[in-house]
Amino acid sequence: MALKQLSVDAAVQAIRQGDIIAYPTEAVYGLGCDPLNESSVDHLLTMKGRSRRQGLILIGSRLEQFKDLISWPDASQRQQLRQQQSPTSWVVGATDQAPGWITGCRPSIAIRISHHPVCQALCMAFGGPLVSTSANPKGESPARSVDQLDEYFPAGLAGVVEGQLGDLRQPTSIRDLATGQWLRRNPT
Repeated sequence: MALKQLSVDAAVQAIRQGDIIAYPTEAVYGLGCDPLNESSVDHLLTMKGRSRRQGLILIGSRLEQFKDLISWPDASQRQQLRQQQSPTSWVVGATDQAPGWITGCRPSIAIRISHHPVCQALCMAFGGPLVSTSANPKGESPARSVDQLDEYFPAGLAGVVEGQLGDLRQPTSIRDLATGQWLRRNPT
């Protein structure tokens, strides 16, 4: 069965109803939902075969969308987050409002200000950050096509947002904002 193609508005409506969507990112298709909806996040984790302890990355269209979930970085760190040269997910301090099902019950949270046009449009229309995890079951490579998405997830997705993948060959690098340490560094 082919996945339903969703407009940004239809995808946001599905997210608000607690559904899981797929959407193109900088490198691969991602799965997304409302990070504050625990049952949606649990459904997404079950679909992937992923543990809550691993935590999840959140994407936003601008830094301010994370203000209630992150310990606000200093001016130079904010500049670094906003003006990154290549798409990077950052591990930053989490506030008490950041749910454990997102942080993996750690004192930190992973965020990315995405410049991908579909990710930007989704976060702007939703009015906040979204879960962003690669669209693949545990042990499989991330989906790079709608056919692969349909193969991996024949049920459980509200649909896929129309759009093209970015030009990265691998999912984004991950870096600790406080230490500068690369947790996952991918060639651009």
